[in-house]
Amino acid sequence: MDSRERILTTLDHREPDRVPFDLGSCQVTGIHVVGYQNLRQALGLPEVKVEMCDAVQQLASIDDDLSRRLNIDTRGLYPLNSHNWQVVEEDAGEYWAYRDEWGITHHRPKADGLYFSVVKAPLPRTDLTVEDISNYSWPDVGHPQRMAGLRDLAEQYRAAGYAVVLKDAFAGIFEFAQRIVGMENLLMMMITNEKASCALFDKLLELKLDYWQTALTELGDLVDIVTYADDYGTQTSQIISPDMFRRLIKPRVKTLFEAFAWLAPHAKRFFHSDGNVRPLIPDFLEMGVDILNPIHIRAKDMEPAALKRDFGRDLVFWGGGADTQGVLPNGTPREVKDDVRRNIEALAPGGGYVFNTIHNIQADVPPKNVIAMWEALQEYGKY
Repeated sequence: MDSRERILTTLDHREPDRVPFDLGSCQVTGIHVVGYQNLRQALGLPEVKVEMCDAVQQLASIDDDLSRRLNIDTRGLYPLNSHNWQVVEEDAGEYWAYRDEWGITHHRPKADGLYFSVVKAPLPRTDLTVEDISNYSWPDVGHPQRMAGLRDLAEQYRAAGYAVVLKDAFAGIFEFAQRIVGMENLLMMMITNEKASCALFDKLLELKLDYWQTALTELGDLVDIVTYADDYGTQTSQIISPDMFRRLIKPRVKTLFEAFAWLAPHAKRFFHSDGNVRPLIPDFLEMGVDILNPIHIRAKDMEPAALKRDFGRDLVFWGGGADTQGVLPNGTPREVKDDVRRNIEALAPGGGYVFNTIHNIQADVPPKNVIAMWEALQEYGKY
């Protein structure tokens, strides 16, 4: 059984030979460049120039030798930036700064900065009009140049037996709207200026549809999984009420997922949201979600055995294998292995589970703990 067969089997809610393993297939299943360099060194792999697949989060592109060494079952396709825009870091005193193709300003501290943070939204107001949103200079996310070279790469991955994951062009409409106007502004707008909020969500949906039309026309026959990453949960609850989610967000995401279904009917739909999203999971299923990530098991009401019991027949769980908030960065290798064992025992039976951590592996995770996590997967992940 090769990697693609292994993934497709578990996506069909059947048990493959072992639990599949993902690392780095998209921007929410990866590893920070510092953690990646440390891991390569600990594994005795040669020093290489590490490429980044996500500049904001400083995530490493996974090299072929590490993928083979760890028996990773997935490879990701990352769309390119706009043809007329490049990441250029500028000196901003204590920070490195850049302004992205959306007009969003990011800062990374020079002294000890590990990633970029959004510091300035391009439309930071609550009194926006529909015209303000329409007249803004939006990037052309559906430009064919964003796919340059990706078909050849996808063919290589398919020939090598990997499952192929295609990343979205930008974050989900709720999260990305926060970057455009500011988080506090958006939350106020959704109450006091719903008309403009909906216009913003509709514009972002339009841009997503443009991107996926281009991407799946070019790559759809080679892609096994398409991704959508938004954030609705906190450690204990949800960022907005379930009612507001159902009125303002759910119909638009459902429209996008319906487009996935006719553009690439064979591709499974991967949906990411951190935090406690249990009250929203039935809505996710109604939207057409096949795969839920990252299974934030430290959040309230996200206990893995209960999620598997209640939703395992309908959802594939992708993640939740190791606790990136507590045990993985701070525990001993033995504690990491025990954590992995418990999570596999809860989520893996019957198939429908892909092993990954709870979101990205950060820079401070000891490489010995990443190796312990992987060793536990080899020991406890056999069917």
